[in-house]
Amino acid sequence: MKIIILLISFIVCKNAIAQTSNGSDSVIQLYGVVMTADSLRALPGASVMVDGQNRGTITNEKGIFSIVVYKGDKIIFSSIGYKDANLKIATNLDGNQQSVLQLMVTDTVYEQIVIVRPKPTPEEFARDFINTKVEDDDVEAARKNNEEAKKRVLLETLPVDGREAVNMALAKQAQRYYYNGQNPPQNLFSPIAWTKFIKAWKRGDFKRKK
Repeated sequence: MKIIILLISFIVCKNAIAQTSNGSDSVIQLYGVVMTADSLRALPGASVMVDGQNRGTITNEKGIFSIVVYKGDKIIFSSIGYKDANLKIATNLDGNQQSVLQLMVTDTVYEQIVIVRPKPTPEEFARDFINTKVEDDDVEAARKNNEEAKKRVLLETLPVDGREAVNMALAKQAQRYYYNGQNPPQNLFSPIAWTKFIKAWKRGDFKRKK
C-alpha cells in the first residue's frame, strides 16, 4: 500500500514539475481570420500548421481559425494558389491569447508560351490529316512481326532467351540419350530432311548476308 502511495505521489510531482518547466503561462490560444490581400475575402480551407510539429488546423468557411500553441512557436499559413505566410509567437507575450489577421498574397504561376494560330481551311485540314503519320498500334505491330520475312529476320538477329536455351540443351541431351549405344540416323537419305533443305534453299536462307 505504501508503495502504491509513493508511486502516485511520484507521478503527481512529475506532472507538476513538467507543468512548471513548460510554464503554465506559455500556452497561447491563437485565433483569427485568414483573408486574401487583394480583395480582403475570407479564405476557407487554409492550413494553419505549427512548424516542426505534426499538428494544426484549417480555417472554416468564413476564414476563421483557432488553435492552441506555445510561446515561441512558428505558425505557417498555406493555401493553394497563395504564397506561404509565417507568424512567430513572441516569447514575452502578455496573457494567454493572441488574435491575428493574416493576409495571403496570390502566388503567380507562369505557364508556357501558347501560340494562337488561325483556324485552318478545310483544304489545309485535309492535307495535314492525310500527311500526318500515325504510329502503329499493338495489333498492327504484331501483324507486321508475323510476316514470314520479318520472322526470319527476327529469328536470325534476336538472341535466344533463357527458356529457349534450356529447351535446346534438353533436346540435344534427350537425343544423345535416345541414340546412346548406337549410331544416330543419317539425314542424307531422309526425304523429310531433303524437303526442308529445298525449302530453305528457295527461301534464300543460304545466301550470303551483306
